[in-house]
Amino acid sequence: MAAKEPYNESVWSKYYGPNLGYIQEKYEQFVKDPSSVENNYRELFTVYGPPPLAPDAEPAPQPIVSGDAVWLRKAVKASKLIANIRIYGHLAANIDPLERDHNPMTKWLNHETYELTREDLMALPASLIWENVPDNIKTAWDAVHRMRQAYTQTIAYEFGHVHDEQELRWLNSQAESVNSPAPLNTAERKELLSRLIQVEQFETFLHKTFVGQKRFSLEGNDALVPMLDEIVRAAAHEGAEHILMGMAHRGRLNVLAHILGKPYDIIFSEFHHSPNKELFPSEGSMGINYGWTGDVKYHLGADRAVREGETVRTRLTLANNPSHLEFVNPVVEGFARAAQEERGTTGLPKLDTNKAIAVLMHGDAAFPGEGIVAETLNIGKLDGYTNGGTIHIIVNNRIGFTTESEDSRSTHYASDLAKGYEIPIVHVNADDPEACVAAVRLASAYRNKYKKDFVIDLIGYRRHGHNEMDDPETTQPIVYGKVRNHPTVHRIYAERLRQEKVVTDEDVKQMNADAESILQQAYDNMKEGKHKNADSKTSVSVKTEDSPSKSTAVSLGALQQINRELLSVPDGFTVYPKLQRILQRRKDALNDGEKVDWALAESLAFASIIRDGTPIRLSGQDAQRGTFAHRHLVLHDSETGELFSPLHQISDAKASFGVYNSPLSEASVLGFEYGYNVFAPETFVIWEAQYGDFANAGQVIIDQFISAGRAKWTQRSNLVMLLPHGYEGQGPEHSSGRLERYLQLSAEENWTVANLTSASQYFHLLRRQASLCGKPEARPLVIMAPKSLIRNPRSTSAGTELASGQFQAVLPEPLLGQNPAEVKRLVVCSGKVAIDLQAELEAATAKGKEWSWLHILRLEQLYPFPEQELAAHLSTFRSLEEIVWVQEEPKNMGSWSFTEPRLRAIAPENTKVKYIGRPERSSPASGYADVHTYEQRRIVTEALKLNSQVQTAVPSS
Repeated sequence: MAAKEPYNESVWSKYYGPNLGYIQEKYEQFVKDPSSVENNYRELFTVYGPPPLAPDAEPAPQPIVSGDAVWLRKAVKASKLIANIRIYGHLAANIDPLERDHNPMTKWLNHETYELTREDLMALPASLIWENVPDNIKTAWDAVHRMRQAYTQTIAYEFGHVHDEQELRWLNSQAESVNSPAPLNTAERKELLSRLIQVEQFETFLHKTFVGQKRFSLEGNDALVPMLDEIVRAAAHEGAEHILMGMAHRGRLNVLAHILGKPYDIIFSEFHHSPNKELFPSEGSMGINYGWTGDVKYHLGADRAVREGETVRTRLTLANNPSHLEFVNPVVEGFARAAQEERGTTGLPKLDTNKAIAVLMHGDAAFPGEGIVAETLNIGKLDGYTNGGTIHIIVNNRIGFTTESEDSRSTHYASDLAKGYEIPIVHVNADDPEACVAAVRLASAYRNKYKKDFVIDLIGYRRHGHNEMDDPETTQPIVYGKVRNHPTVHRIYAERLRQEKVVTDEDVKQMNADAESILQQAYDNMKEGKHKNADSKTSVSVKTEDSPSKSTAVSLGALQQINRELLSVPDGFTVYPKLQRILQRRKDALNDGEKVDWALAESLAFASIIRDGTPIRLSGQDAQRGTFAHRHLVLHDSETGELFSPLHQISDAKASFGVYNSPLSEASVLGFEYGYNVFAPETFVIWEAQYGDFANAGQVIIDQFISAGRAKWTQRSNLVMLLPHGYEGQGPEHSSGRLERYLQLSAEENWTVANLTSASQYFHLLRRQASLCGKPEARPLVIMAPKSLIRNPRSTSAGTELASGQFQAVLPEPLLGQNPAEVKRLVVCSGKVAIDLQAELEAATAKGKEWSWLHILRLEQLYPFPEQELAAHLSTFRSLEEIVWVQEEPKNMGSWSFTEPRLRAIAPENTKVKYIGRPERSSPASGYADVHTYEQRRIVTEALKLNSQVQTAVPSS
């Protein structure tokens, strides 16, 4: 409530004589601990301040006299009191509906701690201790009262960790001003009550209609829905075109229904396990045969257009999310960045952070518990990832599954992690919906003004167990004893509005009846099969279409022109001399007799793609230079430090190019890039791991989103993952990109997995993938990117190979295959080991070795498995006796487990299928270079039958 003048004679006139002394005692109690006095006195003191002094009280000391040392000391102490109320007031605030913490007003908020009396404070002018003091605050006593009122009620502020002085002053002024945010008017208060009734009635209806079914109820934090309503209103008012939201399953159905506009009857049908018959007219078309298997109802996302007349003003999107709770956070951040960027012109994309806003709803156990939260907060202000600030709401019921807060975090508040990123925090009591709306208005104003994150800690409770089949009293008997007797927020708020004569009993009954009637009608419609269609752009069918047969070649003249532009720098720009020599070697790479290496093939592909009008976004640790110092897509002036990207000056480029060095994070960055790509499918998005095994740290994003998002949610992505892979004696941590994991996840043509051996193959594959951007057949691409092959002459390609042809899933060894009818052994392999075999072939051929009995095929694409291409080659080997799969990875890793059954299925009759490689191991590679060299030599020797007496013992290190 808004504060009034503290000394109002009409209010205090009934207190005189002994009653005045009694009310003085009550006020002293209130000052020390507001919860120690009855509700009527607490409200009286909160609204009207301290009672007047008794007539016989000792007169107040005279106001401060300039230069009086005693009073100056008192003023300093009073200033300290004011500062500490700002800092520590939240500790004494009434922010928990169940009052689980009985925090007495900390001593730092009590004037007696500073050896100050009430009379001292009444004698001090407020202007002496409060900068820009409001006009109605005259004395220091008034100031202390106002500060306690501002910082210790149902909304509490933590701003002390914000180091920017201008921001801190603004935040404090917002908290301390009586009219900021503006109080709700009568119509808004009625609307708020109606919304709370809808929220509660929805949960109640589900509870009694679908007994025992999981729904992960919002009850206890009902205010979340009107808070989101307020965010939508504020964002739309500020002109945001998109509001991108992410949340876990708690309360998700309520948000889907009331914020995203998902019809009640559609939600009810999902409880009945019956698909929407308009979308799935027959059992055979439910998508199961087309790679769509769906997800549970409380993981699903939705879209909704907020319209003004016929015009779409703002579009809301709630992201699909698995039960890996917080991992949707970076995905939504990527959504927002994609929505804010204009990619239709050359250079970097043009960023407008006003075009979209991200809203993330967190669990109170997950916010401090899941490392992805910290990773995502960390990227919030980085150039390649910032999106102008996210509003975070911790939907705090102070329990994680069955775990109490004291067992799930080491911090006082669930929100404390945000302090490290200087994010303002507001804690608010979920039973005070007006305070909740005020918190959102403050968050929206701050984000709009400073383009930074804001955290609202919405503290409520959980009315039922973790799910509706769970009995919470087995683990939280005390808390749930309180919950049973605690009125719901709509009843608390309705009573408040009744007392203030804003609504009548009849009004409240009618609101309840209306909400219940709508729910019942929707249920009846569902039972009768009368479904409504949700406003959603999600398509159900994800049937794979054939990839386009369009050529990926680029004319040699165009490539030469691009190459010249890639090597050109602005006048006055000084390239580091050593790097300049490296780059100049590319000058003649497209001439006859010269070769294009891996990095140049990539740059030429990128340049040709943006010339075709497809924007590119590439990120990763050291992506600008390249982990192996090969890429150099951003040059640094060696004298000024100025940055320049040659790809920003390509003539006829019709789209943007952005390359960003990412922080030392995989999960958040990979999730961000996935989200960016899903929201902007016309963009060619690439994420590069510094080493392939670093992707381990992003495995949840890979498992739950990239590999399965299409099957679960019909969510298409064209994301490319570059995972450096290859056994070169660098030990177990920098050898394997864990190829086996991606092959194990391969099914229903969910993505493409490739392990390449030549620059031209990389060029054509990049261009093929870019051509799929925004098309129904788009799917992610996983490339086991090379390390040593980046500079290996055997992986280079002639310019003519880029100027003609296309990507080939199977490549025959160019040194072999002249007499296919004589071939007895066919070696099939993938990636770097093929180059190792080629090197040995050349050496042995120079010594007169004859190879008519041997042929080698390289599987450049492992998934989808190129069965037809392989079978076509096999049909030419009429004398074939054995097919040997050769790999450098251990037998239980790499491709063997994936390829073995497929090779056996197409092998000619009586043809054996064998394995040559490392034995099964728990670690990907040896940590000893000499052991690695020995094993690699053995693999190559056995594959080519160079020495039938190969030693089996490993030499001592």
